[in-house]
Amino acid sequence: MAATNNFRRLLLTVEALSDLGPQMTAERDFTQIARSALAAMLEASGAREGALFTFTDKPALITTIAAQGFTLMPEPAFIPLLPRQVHALSTTRRPQLLPATNYDTFLSCNGNVAPELFKCIAPLTVGGKLVGVTALGRRQGDTVYTDEDLDALALLSSYVALAVHNHSLQQTLAQRVSENLRLLASMHGFYDNALEAFATAIDVKHINIHGHSLRVGRYASGIGEAMGMEPGEVAALRSAGYLHDIGKVAVDKHLFAKPGALDPEEFQAMADHTVVGHQIVSGVQFPWPQVPEVVRWHHERADGTGYPDALQLEDVPLPARIVALADAFDAMTSERPYRQPLSLGETLSELVHLSPQKFDPAAMQGLLIQLRRDAVGSNQNSFLDERIACNLAAGDIDNLAANLQHKLNHGKLYLT
Repeated sequence: MAATNNFRRLLLTVEALSDLGPQMTAERDFTQIARSALAAMLEASGAREGALFTFTDKPALITTIAAQGFTLMPEPAFIPLLPRQVHALSTTRRPQLLPATNYDTFLSCNGNVAPELFKCIAPLTVGGKLVGVTALGRRQGDTVYTDEDLDALALLSSYVALAVHNHSLQQTLAQRVSENLRLLASMHGFYDNALEAFATAIDVKHINIHGHSLRVGRYASGIGEAMGMEPGEVAALRSAGYLHDIGKVAVDKHLFAKPGALDPEEFQAMADHTVVGHQIVSGVQFPWPQVPEVVRWHHERADGTGYPDALQLEDVPLPARIVALADAFDAMTSERPYRQPLSLGETLSELVHLSPQKFDPAAMQGLLIQLRRDAVGSNQNSFLDERIACNLAAGDIDNLAANLQHKLNHGKLYLT
């Protein structure tokens, strides 16, 4: 139950990022933005009291721009800071619990609000420069903040810091537009960080699939890039790949370690991860509408032999077809309890053999393009995971591409 709650908390954090993005870059009253940001941080961390402060350095002072939940909180509340406290806040890299006996590491008692009210503090920094502070009071049920709460707060704090910094710049309209564009551009980085953490969490209890979701996300985005997709579409593929197996959190971990074939009942329990995963992500508003369909349909096959809906050909959306290939490629090149990993050559030969009957041929061409780039050293960053040696020559990959093209041409001639 605790693990399920943690998964849901991280998903809600990602959803909060999605909600905050348009608000923070819109032309609207910053007080409203600050209230929305604080509410998101309270929900992500399970807090019922909190305040969002901005920082000014002359004099060194933090001042509230939003507060929620406290019975008595001046408006505005302010706390002067000593140089050592400014330094401590500026150099702290993640949210910190704030014991009542040690609050003066970060806060002074010289303001109009007692620092003892706060149980947790999250400095807001941009480029190592302090721009504000989030201070949280009691948690729901007066429980202690957990590491998961602090992780969720850290993700949102990094994002909110950009908005607070943007607000404090007081620049011309042209400069303001530039800052907004920078804020939007950085949004994908925060999504990636959140979803990479989530992909790791999906695989963590299953020793045989450690790193699988991360690799599928990266392989899928690489295939999409080789197919000429736009950067936003590539980002969507990477995110969908990270989350494609989210339903496996509900699968008995012993099934992943079984050395032999699954019986029909076990296979159904495993196959249901697509439906369970779809139910989980359908309740979260992602910036990419493709995520739920990829989670549900990444085991569908062109000939209708896949699951859960036995879709055929073009009924399967292209992002799901790309993630399906990336998923199969990583599974085949990874060790499983019932077999050793296949070599790169064996894997590619089998995937070409199964295209286009089961796998999308355009996606397969994209996979071969990326592997050929690895073979000739033209990829700035290797497409293949470091545990796999690219021991095929460019000519070998060209032959596989030619075989795939021959199959496609033969199919067209046969149909006519």
